[in-house]
Amino acid sequence: MSELETHVSCLFPEILAIIFSYLDVKDKGRVAQVCTSWRDASYHKSVWRGVEAKLHLRRANPSLFPSLQTRGIKKVQILSLRRSLSYVIQGMPQIESLNLCGCFNLTDNGLGHAFVQDIPSLQVLNLSLCKQITDSSLGRIAQYLKNLEVLELGGCSNITNTGLLLIAWGLHRLKSLNLRSCRHVSDVGIGHLSGMTRSAAEGCLSLEKLTLQDCQRLTDLSLKHVSKGLNKLKVLNLSFCGGISDAGMIHLSHMTHLCSLNLRSCDNISDTGIMHLAMGSLQLSGLDVSFCDKIGDQSMAYIAQGLYQLKSLSLCSCHISDDGINRMVRQMNELKTLNIGQCVRITDKGLELIADHLTQLTGIDLYGCTKITKRGLERITQLPCLKVLNLGLWQVTESVSAPIPLISMGGSSSCS
Repeated sequence: MSELETHVSCLFPEILAIIFSYLDVKDKGRVAQVCTSWRDASYHKSVWRGVEAKLHLRRANPSLFPSLQTRGIKKVQILSLRRSLSYVIQGMPQIESLNLCGCFNLTDNGLGHAFVQDIPSLQVLNLSLCKQITDSSLGRIAQYLKNLEVLELGGCSNITNTGLLLIAWGLHRLKSLNLRSCRHVSDVGIGHLSGMTRSAAEGCLSLEKLTLQDCQRLTDLSLKHVSKGLNKLKVLNLSFCGGISDAGMIHLSHMTHLCSLNLRSCDNISDTGIMHLAMGSLQLSGLDVSFCDKIGDQSMAYIAQGLYQLKSLSLCSCHISDDGINRMVRQMNELKTLNIGQCVRITDKGLELIADHLTQLTGIDLYGCTKITKRGLERITQLPCLKVLNLGLWQVTESVSAPIPLISMGGSSSCS
């Protein structure tokens, strides 16, 4: 009896679909061109689950959206927009995610023609860097995208407090909002989001992530609004917000659900602000106070006393020394990532303290730490879980003059 021959063409379509699901997006498209059976298998919705289609919308393509729907694709990124946005909305009535980031030619008029009725399936909308978008578009969004959970408005510099009022009126399911560099936004707008003007808007009280990076008109009053109204907030980015101060940290210190706080380059935050955070009821896992030049060794003591559960701590360019490291390391048993780049007062002694006590570290940034030598570096590289060590712009003081670039290291398999 002759031996049976087995070939990939003998596989059931369901098995082929499982195999194709592991391919990257480009190869998923290529296998569809091999033969009819492979095309049919590759068009199975399980192959394309979670895939975002990246499109240049230039000329008419009648088969484009039927093809996307056949494959079950519900996420789209528009790389360039030379046709009406309504072409997309009409072609994908079950769309779940629409990324228009960087579509500079998108206007209120174009968005208005696209959003003319309820789109209950749409949960994610990215309008970052769509600089012509104004409050008028936010009115449309608030009216027709009631199930929106993620809204990216970073760099939309024409958005004002009125737009935030409209968002607070219509988008009650919103969980993530990015307002980076929305320069007209002030405490009044944050009050709308936080439900402080209930006569006009309920507020976005389900928010879990709020990015206010580089919103220069915000003051501590915004933080008071956030602490009172947004009690589900987990991630708050206030980097480059020069108007907030230590007093605002008192409000944030009582937000029990807050996990990550970014205060990078907030020039008016000092050791006192860190004290307020540490004395509250926070359970932070991530804190970034890099480039806050009023933060020094005393903050390290406060962190060790009240924020000892941190897993990630960034202190780049802060005025900390080996003494500050000594005050902190014995209590920070859960710390995984420590960024102390450009902390030019750190020496080998500080690295030895880190190596002795922060045994769970998986990553450390020593960029620009000019006082460390081979001796301290050797101690750091003995950390059992270390995977990433950044030594950019660092040079060994004994004999080597060339800077050492970024080094990635394999960590111990026993570390999670």
